[in-house]
Amino acid sequence: MRAAADPRVSGTRRWGSLALGVLLAAALLWWHRPISEAIWPDTRVQQMQSDAARALQAGELSRPDGRGARELYEAALALDPDRGDTRDGLMQVGEAALARANAQIDGGRLDEARLSLQLARELAMPRAATEEVAARLERTRDSTGNVERLIRRADAARAAGRLDGDGDAALPLYQQALALQPNHVGALEGREDALSDLLQKATRVSDTGDLPAAATLVERAREVDPGHIDLPRVVSLLASRTDQRLQEADADLARGRLERAQEGYDMVAAVQPGNEAAARGRLRVATAHAALSRRHAADFRIREAQQELGAAAAIAPDAPAVIEANEHLAQTRLLQAGLQSDLPPAQRRKRVSELLDAAATAEARGDLLSPPGDSAYDKLRIARAIAGDDPGVIAMTRRLRPAAHECFVTALRRNQLATAGGCLDAYALLEGEEHSVRASRRQLALRWIAVGDERLGAGDVQLARRALAMARSLDPSADGLEAFSRRLERASLPPRED
Repeated sequence: MRAAADPRVSGTRRWGSLALGVLLAAALLWWHRPISEAIWPDTRVQQMQSDAARALQAGELSRPDGRGARELYEAALALDPDRGDTRDGLMQVGEAALARANAQIDGGRLDEARLSLQLARELAMPRAATEEVAARLERTRDSTGNVERLIRRADAARAAGRLDGDGDAALPLYQQALALQPNHVGALEGREDALSDLLQKATRVSDTGDLPAAATLVERAREVDPGHIDLPRVVSLLASRTDQRLQEADADLARGRLERAQEGYDMVAAVQPGNEAAARGRLRVATAHAALSRRHAADFRIREAQQELGAAAAIAPDAPAVIEANEHLAQTRLLQAGLQSDLPPAQRRKRVSELLDAAATAEARGDLLSPPGDSAYDKLRIARAIAGDDPGVIAMTRRLRPAAHECFVTALRRNQLATAGGCLDAYALLEGEEHSVRASRRQLALRWIAVGDERLGAGDVQLARRALAMARSLDPSADGLEAFSRRLERASLPPRED
């Protein structure tokens, strides 16, 4: 028969088993997390990193609720301090904070920029980078008051209609503000509105017919903002008005209204300096004036002929028709002077004295060799035709001789060949056919050959022929003259039929 168990021993065993169970449960609880993490490594850290990367991409660098990129990366780093990619993520947040601070400074949002800079500093961004942004923030903060004052002045100027033209007008003031803060919203919007007003003004001015003034306003708007939304419309409108003005000038020329035609062509040339139609129109006006000069000279209406020649020379002094008209008028004057040489001696001396007085007056004005017919040289030439041995005529001839030579040298240097020819004629008359005159003729002839060759290459046969004639009249034996003549003849031949 078994002995009964000792109750004390049984109780002790039960309490021991209970204690052992409690210890085992505590141990299991204690090791629960490491075991799970051993089974699913870095799951929670990776999730935090993914959430942080999305927050960074969305621009949520920091949030009070802990869902910003900074807070998520820091939480992941707390769970696993040894992860380098988490530290790289925090570095990216700091770099984004610095970039945001710079953008906020550009936009004039200085308080926001200060907070972004503070975030960058807390994330231990390089000191040089943070100090650079801090210095820029301080400079911008100091200039903010100036910017606001400039914008208020610009707004007032715009409201008063003072858009441009001086330093206190709207556009220059907005530009000054933007020079301090390039992305200031108020300054950008103000400048945009001022440019719209300027282009509206250009439209109104073009409606009145003042196309050069409208073009100046449009060019100013293009200079300030080439991409302004209203610019293409106004540019197109101005081009249409310019074409219309060109057509009006053509109509005026066809009706013989030369002054109005020239005004129209000049206006088109002022708006569009390279407009070939306007250039051709100006040449046609000059040719028409030259034709009138020849008709007046043929009737010995010298004053009218001189006026028309002056108008032609002011437009295109080197045009063939103008050169021919000038020569025709000169011959007419000499013919008239020859008729006056048959006057009685007293009347002839009086006429010579009048011409010398007129020449001296022109010399005092500085009109030594121009304008045609009213220059000191032209008056002296007629006096010489009437009485070449007069002492006063001889004295003035000596006085004007250096000016004629200097005129030739200057005109040749500027490639103004027609003017150079007129100066050379004057110099030859005053100097006589000396060696220096013959050398100058040869020099001018070579220049005409070069011009003719260039015009021939461009297909302008008519002007090439004129250049050949000018060169031949100056020096028939000039080097290259005959070769150029043969090239011109070949170019003038009709095309062969196959």
